[in-house]
Amino acid sequence: MIPRILLATLCAFLALPPSTASAQSTGAGGAASPAGFADPDRLARLSAAFPEIDRVMREFAERSRVPGIAYGIVIDGRLAHVGTAGYRELPSRAPVDTGTVFRIASMTKSFTAAAILQLRDAGMLSLDDPAERYVPELAGLRYPTADAPKITIRHLLSHSAGFPEDNPWGDQQLAATDAEMSAMMRGGIPFSTAPGSGYEYSNFGFAILGRIVANVSGMPYPRYVTERVLLPLGMTSTTLEASAVPPHRLAHGYRLRDGEWIEEPQLPDGAFGPMGGMLTSIADLGRWVGFMLDAFPSRDEAERGPLRRASVREMQQVWRYSGASAARDTAAGTVTLSAGGYGYGLGIRQTCLFRTVVSHSGGLPGFGSLMRWLPEHGVGIVAMGNLTYTGWGGVTEQALGILSRTGALTARAPQPAPILLRRQEQVSRLVARWDDALADSLAAMNLFLDEPKERRRAAMDRLVAQAGGDCRADGPIVAENALRGSWRMRCRSGDLGVSITLAPTEPAGVQFLEVRPLPRDERMTPAPVCR
Repeated sequence: MIPRILLATLCAFLALPPSTASAQSTGAGGAASPAGFADPDRLARLSAAFPEIDRVMREFAERSRVPGIAYGIVIDGRLAHVGTAGYRELPSRAPVDTGTVFRIASMTKSFTAAAILQLRDAGMLSLDDPAERYVPELAGLRYPTADAPKITIRHLLSHSAGFPEDNPWGDQQLAATDAEMSAMMRGGIPFSTAPGSGYEYSNFGFAILGRIVANVSGMPYPRYVTERVLLPLGMTSTTLEASAVPPHRLAHGYRLRDGEWIEEPQLPDGAFGPMGGMLTSIADLGRWVGFMLDAFPSRDEAERGPLRRASVREMQQVWRYSGASAARDTAAGTVTLSAGGYGYGLGIRQTCLFRTVVSHSGGLPGFGSLMRWLPEHGVGIVAMGNLTYTGWGGVTEQALGILSRTGALTARAPQPAPILLRRQEQVSRLVARWDDALADSLAAMNLFLDEPKERRRAAMDRLVAQAGGDCRADGPIVAENALRGSWRMRCRSGDLGVSITLAPTEPAGVQFLEVRPLPRDERMTPAPVCR
């Protein structure tokens, strides 16, 4: 089906280096290093998955009859691998290459969200401001109920303004002029729900955010996002206007109709561009995902912009819950889970395999794209195709599974604060041999109110005796965060598991303490999401 395959591995492609963070403050007994990856061979082990990923991507393109595709794997802020296949333009049989520029449709929304947060960080607006303050055409909206709140910028960012879902309609609005969009707003926008009461995807809402960017900054949206977001990241191939792309790099979009490819016209940029008008290359999109991943973990390292790391992380938090689904695969005997919602221009989900998956797809007549990444794992996937609504969801999940099977797709390990390590050492001594003075020195004020000291001592002595005595800490603490962790104590004939949580005081005392029997073959690892 696709006779020409071009695959390339591009290591160290992005300008964004991986994090080499300094210590971060915990506010409790000193500093903890940022969470990090322990495996020095992580990149090499993950790279071993690339040939199989290339195979499943080629098979997907052939099976789905996508004329041309480009995809990439981002690891630790860098585009580590790129693959391309097929044609960017069918009549000339011009191949897709790493510089080919595709439309990415609704993935534009994350760039619009970043622009809004830049303006917020500069003190030029608040996310809880009424949108009509910056877009006067909204002042005449007829709200669905007397008690409905005014639409805020936060509502628009999180798809909770109450506007109806508008994907089929929105796809055809890109070329609308500013005057036409103003007339639409003055004419009224119907509500499917009251603002702030639920999630409903709205392209119109993100077009309004683009108008806010323009009105607040005093710059047209395309100029603002180019100068303030794209160019600082080195995204020189990214644009909102198809006519600005050199013809030899532009991917043409196609629709399958009655088994034949029909070319779709390239829509010009207009007032709805902020919701879905962007075009980019696989290299530039890899830079964007690398920038999103580089915001993690929180750390003291100097900011490099163009948006503060805290604001980039804010984009990747659930601000509007959108639902959950769970199902049991009876053949495999496993459970699948998908739960989460929408952040600011991005979707966030939790699955059985990954606690945080950030993503956004993009679909327009002639194109389909997806970016998906795992902030806790430092890995992402980007993919673009020139077939209407190219469905990347399944094959990118498959690619993540292939990476996972290498054993190197692990989450960053949170690092314990010095005070947590100190409390671990003290509690280990207390478990091995109770001492009232030691107990009093480490306990938060609630510990012996929740369970009297005498009862705690008796219970602990029983567990130590059952394990054969002579207990001592064995192995490092498994930190859940800087102030909470668990560890193993190896005794003469059995093991104990010890867990502590520190209190929000200086110095941080132990507010929670649990000691339990621990089978010797049980690993000290965080509990899985689905079990």
